[in-house]
Amino acid sequence: MLRMRSLFLLLLAAPAALGAFRAAVVKVDITPATSKWLMGYAARQSTGVLDPIAHRIVALDDGQTRVLIVSTDVCVFSPAIYDEMAARVQKETGIAPARFWWTVTHTHSAPEIGPPGLYDVLLKGRSNHTPDMEYTHEIMDKLLAGAKEAIGKLEPARLSAGTGMALANINRRARDVDGKISLGLNPDGPVDRQIGLIRVDRMDGSPLVLLANYAMHGTVLGGQFMKISGDAQGTVANYVEKKLGAPMLYINGAAGNIAPIYSVYADNRSGHLTQFNVLLGDKILAANQNLGASTAEVSIWAAEHWLETPRKPGLDWSTDLTAYSRQSPAGTAMVRLPLRFLKINDTAIWGGPVEMFCDIAMTVRNHSPFARTFFFGYTNGWLGYLPTKAAFAEGGYEPTTSPFSDQVEQNITEAAIGFLQSMPR
Repeated sequence: MLRMRSLFLLLLAAPAALGAFRAAVVKVDITPATSKWLMGYAARQSTGVLDPIAHRIVALDDGQTRVLIVSTDVCVFSPAIYDEMAARVQKETGIAPARFWWTVTHTHSAPEIGPPGLYDVLLKGRSNHTPDMEYTHEIMDKLLAGAKEAIGKLEPARLSAGTGMALANINRRARDVDGKISLGLNPDGPVDRQIGLIRVDRMDGSPLVLLANYAMHGTVLGGQFMKISGDAQGTVANYVEKKLGAPMLYINGAAGNIAPIYSVYADNRSGHLTQFNVLLGDKILAANQNLGASTAEVSIWAAEHWLETPRKPGLDWSTDLTAYSRQSPAGTAMVRLPLRFLKINDTAIWGGPVEMFCDIAMTVRNHSPFARTFFFGYTNGWLGYLPTKAAFAEGGYEPTTSPFSDQVEQNITEAAIGFLQSMPR
């Protein structure tokens, strides 16, 4: 029986020898050829394709620890889908789940993947149709094939990391004169505008892959838009790739309360979709130019930490997610939240299957002992919004559709800071 305390699984790796670091990247097209149910707004079916969507898969290996990081141009998927995929990855590659990070860009104009899981519990009415398991299996098969291809292409590499800043996003919890909160734009609200960058180069200095971490909902295109698209995230990734000559993984951050500055427009023209190439793409490229010298001496460390926090009273639960819930000895329904931690030299990364408010990620970052700390949101599934305690008191869309109680901010902040401070440096 599980105890109340959180469980730790630590996968420690000794520092790599000079020159042992290897890396590879594979980009796999997952654009469907037929109409699909789209996720992110009310149920609707696609009528075409605006721009292609893809898996972007990176393999990193320091000679002791091998990690896979995947960014997929979809909205969200159930942790049950991640668990199935992680089991296949481990069986076929030997990479344990704690070292397989599957993130999504959170575009709201991409197909659904698999059964809805908690999405159906929290957002009833959006998934009242049969899941498209044929496309889901295609997505998973392509991910596995791409992961195996990336591992087979590992080559000696160098790594650098740094940060930049962009003004492409804005707080989305609009506040009326009576204090009522609704989805909109709030220029006075908290927002995280940090760009986190990790670049991997070949030994000749040419770029192999760029990972860009930036918090922003994939909602430039609204629910009226019926074509498949990577939204601003996909647009920016494609733009940077053309300029850089290498793939770019868009890794979303703590975007639970953050929108793009142009949001929920009826089409790409009125939403100024290509302007995000300037607002964000050019800022990523500028920050990339300012990264410090790369190094072939790379050390990777990975870990998993299960946090238990009270579930919102009276909330139903998805039957396929029993591993993510339990009853405490006192009879309290608990959510079991898997957090992942990754250290690459002096850069710390943590992530989880939630739409976390940026305030929490920034607080954790400010208390981290590492030179750089990045939060990867929407990682390894989706268990809903993770708001601040103040937001629960204010109300609004995100707290209403969250599975958590107002204790979750304190629980996750203390857990993340404590874990980061205990990690080897």
